[in-house]
Amino acid sequence: MNNTTFEKLQLQELKELVKVHCVSSLGKELIDKLNPSGNINVVKRRLKENKEARLILENSNHIPLEGLFNIASVIDKVEKGMILDPTEFIRIEDFLRGCRKIKTFMLDKEFYSPTLSSYALNITECKSIEEEINYSIKGNKVDSNASKELKKIRRNIDVTEAKVKERLNKFLTSSSNKKYIQEFIISKRNDRYVVPIKSSYKNEVDGVVLDTSSKGTTVFIEPNSVAKFSTELVSLKAEESIEEYKILSYLTELIFEKISEIKLNTEIISEYDMVFAKAKYSQNNRAITPKINDIGYINIVNGKHPLLKGNIVPLNFEIGKNYRSLIITGPNAGGKTVSLKTVGILTLMTSCGFDICAQEGSEISIFENVFVDIGDNQSIENALSTFSSHIKNIADIMNASNKSTLVLFDEIGSGTEPNEGAGLAISILEEFYQMGCITIASTHYGEIKKFAQLHPEFENAGMMFDKDTLEPLYKLTIGTSEDSNALFISKKMGIKYKILNRAKEYIGDKNYNLDLVKRSKISSSKEIENEYIAKEIPIYDIGDKVKLLDKEDFGIVYKPVNKFNNIEVLYKDEFIEVNIKRIELSLKANQLYPEEYDLSSLFTSYEDRKLEKDIQRGSKKALKKIQKEIKQNR
Repeated sequence: MNNTTFEKLQLQELKELVKVHCVSSLGKELIDKLNPSGNINVVKRRLKENKEARLILENSNHIPLEGLFNIASVIDKVEKGMILDPTEFIRIEDFLRGCRKIKTFMLDKEFYSPTLSSYALNITECKSIEEEINYSIKGNKVDSNASKELKKIRRNIDVTEAKVKERLNKFLTSSSNKKYIQEFIISKRNDRYVVPIKSSYKNEVDGVVLDTSSKGTTVFIEPNSVAKFSTELVSLKAEESIEEYKILSYLTELIFEKISEIKLNTEIISEYDMVFAKAKYSQNNRAITPKINDIGYINIVNGKHPLLKGNIVPLNFEIGKNYRSLIITGPNAGGKTVSLKTVGILTLMTSCGFDICAQEGSEISIFENVFVDIGDNQSIENALSTFSSHIKNIADIMNASNKSTLVLFDEIGSGTEPNEGAGLAISILEEFYQMGCITIASTHYGEIKKFAQLHPEFENAGMMFDKDTLEPLYKLTIGTSEDSNALFISKKMGIKYKILNRAKEYIGDKNYNLDLVKRSKISSSKEIENEYIAKEIPIYDIGDKVKLLDKEDFGIVYKPVNKFNNIEVLYKDEFIEVNIKRIELSLKANQLYPEEYDLSSLFTSYEDRKLEKDIQRGSKKALKKIQKEIKQNR
């Protein structure tokens, strides 16, 4: 089995539901490490533990698992030769006391839980270590009674500290020292007793400055009158630390001598925590312990997917007796994938030793391998399409499968041309059958349904739907096949009625009215073209007043639209060419000028018009002007 199977069938999510019932991280870690077993004897033992744990829960008010915390980090320190601190000894003591209690409790339940009770025989009681820790450690520190030497040292410390405090109190209450003192309190700096003195008087007080306040207004001085006792106190504190270290070393040595037994205790307690968590989950979900076999036979009676909530339609399912391959058909969103996943997760649960959400009479086969091809495994990194990723996954599954394998395929052969997809799917299913696998596949392909009808070791099954409303019932019926019911699903998703009605016609007679479509397309194309010409290219006449959009000003049309959709406009005594998209019609020429108005005069200046009239009447002055311009241009 592989992580892909566990991920697709959501095994870890199921484990999280069980872990809620663990008392400590010991059981949670064990559940995380728990994987399905392909060994039927291992699964039998796991399921037997479940039954016994449930009996204990039903006949006991309380399971004494409190105090059984994970002490792996403490054990690791001991194995590395490190000395434990008092708080860690308290944890060890709690754990050992918990082991002793659970051992007594479990041995008392031997009558109706022989297997679980037998584990308790391997728990080692370490009462002497408990007593030593309890005697030596109190209040998360080494107790004075832990040794005569420690008791003597601490008594001397108390006496010396009393002398120091007495001397310092005299210093504080002395009238001669009153002006030096910042605050009339005894303080501690670097584990030595001091008095706060105003910094301006620090040279007036005999003693050693051990610290200064953050603002520098106060210095903390150890007066010379207590220096002798302070030195003695430091020496006694060092002796105390050495003696405490000896006691902690002694206790650590006691634990080290029993390290193997304590580690075995940890393993057994972890097992108990996990087993009782599984039993609590089973009780809370009304789960049952199924019968098991290793011949590929699965019979699920009113089974439910453990992660689904609410009013769930139960699954009744059978495979492995009269047929070894099952083809599930039916509408989209009708429950095919859920059925596949339900069979898969209930099989994995059983192999892990979990009870399943089903009714008595259910039977699950134990497989060496469970493989799935469910969902879209499209890979951008490896440039795999949906179809390619499915085929690659199937190839990997085929290479790893044997006769003790359950294979679940969702929409086998989909994602490519239907005829090729169906043919390939049938060939793949036939190969897995010949390998001896138990195979369950969902499909929409009619060819696969026909193949299953003809093959003696294949069977069809269908997800039922209401014949009147065409709504899915999420109920699997073995021995029949069902339609995909795509039109009903499309209707529910909001596709228009006219589209659905046209689809029904196409399904029935394949008449797609393509000739009508072509004629309509040609006709409509011409209409659109004419409309575009009329709409997109306005007619501009000479003399029309137009707005030049780029200049935010007006001009007069001099020449109409050319083949490049440009027109020539008179603008400020200049003729410029402008695209029709850059102008807007302001007023037509017939709105601006009389009917017989000479529009050409709009583009001739007053001097040019006068010169033309002079030439017409034979003016010598006008002729001389023209001759002069001709000579200049030469």
